Amino acid sequence: MYKELKKFKTTNTFTFTPDDALEEVCNAPESGNGIFVVYAVDGEEKELIMVGSTGTVQNDGTLKSKNGGLYDKIVNGHQFAKTGRKYSWPAQMKKEDISRLEVVWYETFNAKNKVIPTFAEGNVLQNFLDENGKLPRWNVAF
Repeated sequence: MYKELKKFKTTNTFTFTPDDALEEVCNAPESGNGIFVVYAVDGEEKELIMVGSTGTVQNDGTLKSKNGGLYDKIVNGHQFAKTGRKYSWPAQMKKEDISRLEVVWYETFNAKNKVIPTFAEGNVLQNFLDENGKLPRWNVAF
């Protein structure tokens, strides 16, 4: 886990296989905003393959949130051929021979924390870039 994520106390994790229904295993809140970090898991090995976020801070300091929050962004957000992750993740996992994903989500903007979700996402991606010279393989650009 990246050290900058340790300060976020509203967090949880779930695992996903190509045979699961993402909308059933996802435990992220529909009202929460922040980031999610996706790992490909192979035995004891975990590889960070994607970082995403949801929620936009307005100039008055309030958060603009899409309906469904982190849950909707993870389950229905578009990735790989403009289709929701509940469809695209299983297909991509089969293509890449990934048997299991571990998804960890963090609420970065709530009553206790006021960290802009894309800022937190950018920090994790910057650290990954510094360590690896590239972005995680499922992040197309930032």
